This record gives sequence, C-alpha cells and structure tokens, in this order.
Amino acid sequence: MSEKNEQTKQIAAQILAGLLSNPHIYASMSDEGAQAPQVQELMGVAIEMAEHLIAKVEEKVATE
Repeated sequence: MSEKNEQTKQIAAQILAGLLSNPHIYASMSDEGAQAPQVQELMGVAIEMAEHLIAKVEEKVATE
C-alpha cells in the first residue's frame, strides 16, 4: 500500500474516532442495526476529510 493511502487511513481513523465520540454528531442508539448506516456515512465523511487535509498539505508544501 502506498504511503499516501496509509496516511489517509490513519487520518480517517482519527477523524472517525472523533466523530463517533461526539454525542452531538453521533447519537447513541440501542439498536445496533440502526447505527450501521450512520457509521458508514461517518466513515465516508472521515475519508473525504482526510483526503482533503492531505491535498491541502501537499498544495501548501508545493507552493513553499
């Protein structure tokens, strides 16, 4: 796996952990089945955020 993919995975995992631990973003539900779609959506958001952050850093480094 490429270094960029590994970085994306690590950042996305950290963002997802933050999203899941925030009760305002991720409401606790007793039904595990109801959580699955919400977790999948948050995973997608975390990956997009990680990719965006990496792109911003690469853009900033390229202009320096």
